[in-house]
Amino acid sequence: MIRVLLNIPSPALRAGLRALLSSDKTIQIVNDSLDEENEADVVITSASPNSFSNVSTLHTSNGLGDSPSAATLFLSDDQVNVREMRRLFGTWGILPSDASAEELTAAVHALSQGLIVGTSTLLFESESEPLSHGPLTDRESEVLGLLSKGLANKQIAVALGISEHTVKFHVSSIYTKLNVTNRTEAVREGLRGGWIAL
Repeated sequence: MIRVLLNIPSPALRAGLRALLSSDKTIQIVNDSLDEENEADVVITSASPNSFSNVSTLHTSNGLGDSPSAATLFLSDDQVNVREMRRLFGTWGILPSDASAEELTAAVHALSQGLIVGTSTLLFESESEPLSHGPLTDRESEVLGLLSKGLANKQIAVALGISEHTVKFHVSSIYTKLNVTNRTEAVREGLRGGWIAL
């Protein structure tokens, strides 16, 4: 069971989120009482991540304690600097405020597994630098991004204008660099590192 705390000041939004998430039987909305924060696996907040200097500031300013172990899902339309978020927060995610029920439940499940969640329109590294690909080359990162969408090697080859043999070479290199043995593990590591976004 994934325990979710709704740190949302608006009663209407809180009720809406409760209704959306309660349709998933593996998600339990814990009491909005601040005493139960330490029991939550994921905290959902409508606060902008850009208004906090660190995760302790976020949780302390909302009365949620100094040492939160829960992952934080921000519902915000503000773009965030991925490098800063990695530095300041543990497990985190950001979705637009109009995210669908499917996106919310998928994000909660991913965060509970320690993955970073975000839409590409809300994530950036800096004005002059591309998003970090970790140990992967730019091309390998593109291949991994297409793997995360469920594309087969032949489809990836067409999308990138390269041969299927070259795609297989890149996939093998990705497996080696991420120390994984299959596509699912590769995508999981890409999400965990924040190098790709679903």
